[in-house]
Amino acid sequence: MALQIIDHGSKQYKQMVELRNNILRKPLGLIFTAEELEKEKNDILIGCFDDDKLEGCCMLTEIAPKLVRLRQMAVISGLQGKGMGRALMQFAENVASDLGYKKITMHARETAVGFYEKLGYKITGDRFLEVTIPHFTMEKDL
Repeated sequence: MALQIIDHGSKQYKQMVELRNNILRKPLGLIFTAEELEKEKNDILIGCFDDDKLEGCCMLTEIAPKLVRLRQMAVISGLQGKGMGRALMQFAENVASDLGYKKITMHARETAVGFYEKLGYKITGDRFLEVTIPHFTMEKDL
């Protein structure tokens, strides 16, 4: 398992968009727009690879000078629960900390709250709907 930062527009980025689409969007009947993908140019794109095959990913978007938002966390279905998500999160937290961020926030799907709580994230607001499903805002100080 190799964790790395991905360049927007690269071959690895195309794999990332496909994985996110298959895991996060298609089940909800949604697709990415060109505008959404264009906005990711300034994000920190993170992938977990086995050889050249992307198996998991996430991204970090700056919200404020010391605050970054975790977005689009996805792991191939057959590999969920095997530690890849935890490794992605630790890598993302280390990258964010190295870049001077002091806090990570996210909109966590309700079904994933337990996973993030095990990693030290806390719910900071009420349940809300986003992309048609329940979410919670969660945060962690770095």
